[in-house]
Amino acid sequence: MRIVALSRAARETKLSTGITLADARARIPDLWVEEADPLADAALLEAIAEDCDRISPVVMIDKPDGLMIDITGCDHLFGSEAALRLALSQRLHRAGMNVRTVIASAPETARTLARFGHAAIVAPGGEEVAIRKLPIVALGLLDDHCTSIQRAGLKTIGALIDRPGELFAARFGEEIVVRLNRLRGAVPAPLTARRIIPMIWAERRFAEPIGHVADIEAALADLAREICCLLAEQREGGRVFEAGYYRADGAVRRIVVEAGRPLRESVVLLRLFRERLDALADPLDPGFGFDQVRLSILAAEPLNALQPGLDGRAIEDDEVADLADRLSMRFGASRVVRFLPENTHNPDRAARVVPASFNPTASYLWPEPATDEPPLRPAQVFSPPQKIEIRFAEVPDGPPRCFFWRQKKFDVLRAEGPERIAPEWWREPADGVRDYYRIEDVQGRRFWLFRVGEYGDGVQPTWYLHGVFG
Repeated sequence: MRIVALSRAARETKLSTGITLADARARIPDLWVEEADPLADAALLEAIAEDCDRISPVVMIDKPDGLMIDITGCDHLFGSEAALRLALSQRLHRAGMNVRTVIASAPETARTLARFGHAAIVAPGGEEVAIRKLPIVALGLLDDHCTSIQRAGLKTIGALIDRPGELFAARFGEEIVVRLNRLRGAVPAPLTARRIIPMIWAERRFAEPIGHVADIEAALADLAREICCLLAEQREGGRVFEAGYYRADGAVRRIVVEAGRPLRESVVLLRLFRERLDALADPLDPGFGFDQVRLSILAAEPLNALQPGLDGRAIEDDEVADLADRLSMRFGASRVVRFLPENTHNPDRAARVVPASFNPTASYLWPEPATDEPPLRPAQVFSPPQKIEIRFAEVPDGPPRCFFWRQKKFDVLRAEGPERIAPEWWREPADGVRDYYRIEDVQGRRFWLFRVGEYGDGVQPTWYLHGVFG
């Protein structure tokens, strides 16, 4: 068993991480130890990141014990960068955490100074000066590489910066040059936010936490109007909205609303949020009150002004989409569905069911039927096809004279076919070849039948009913 972390008091006794527990207790017999729990540490770091979301919506986890926050455009909410850093540090200190916070233009500079340096705020352009006195281990290289560099008499990062990078690249690879450039702010570092970065967002902070329903709805309504005005300026409509409620005790509750069409009417947006809140199994609990409310747009699309035609179809489509959104919020997106066409000749896969609020990346259009021609296929088919019994049929490719379905006899008056539909060979398992017929019985009812197999020596094909014409 080895030591993996030390408190401040333990570090002052000259203990270090990596030594065995027996060695540590030999130095300090009454040493207080706790068993390491990496899962609990990760959960705590995630909870801290969730709380830091009130500072900026762009938060990244820097394992095993760090966070990186993009505060671009957020410092004015606190007055200055120094005030933002002080507010964040004090909030975490009040929660019983010992933290070090650094603000810098380059993320790698801030990260390294927080772990190995002493600077608090690095002025733009001062990254190289701030990191020159840091030790070589701050680069995060392999232990062997750090030892080799130190044996050459180079003890600080500044000593590496003063020498040509080609020398180190030839000996240790390009990684050391890339790390140096990122520390100096010369090359941007790739960052991955823990949550989707909102395209547009607005928030309200309160000096005193609010807990009344009327106050919460008023704050959300104010944010909805502001967000919709921003969308109108950009000629866009939101598809995915998120309301974040930040409680005074650090808990965060998020409510997501997905629209089936681009949306920028604040009244409609508020109605969807009310439907969503009313349908929650776990109601929104203000606890000691919310001290911050944020409304974000996670996805948006271009939206021009509505220009209905003389038939008013544009307005009808808009009203239908609004109704689908409201039903989806109340009953769940998986319970309000619609059909989309598929690019296939197989009738079993000609359409697929998707949520009504589904946001397709391509245009899905149903084929226009011929004006004076009967439909070639039913609007909806049976899944699976229903087996029927044929008593009389013309051999080899004639339609049936009558058939039995659900213990009822149907006499055929007219028939068209066969239409042969082969299986999709690239799918497994492949179905047999089908011969389809359009049938009309003596009472005017129309059916869509098919058979699998052909008539032969003592062989009878199997017949199925695949759909009924309306």
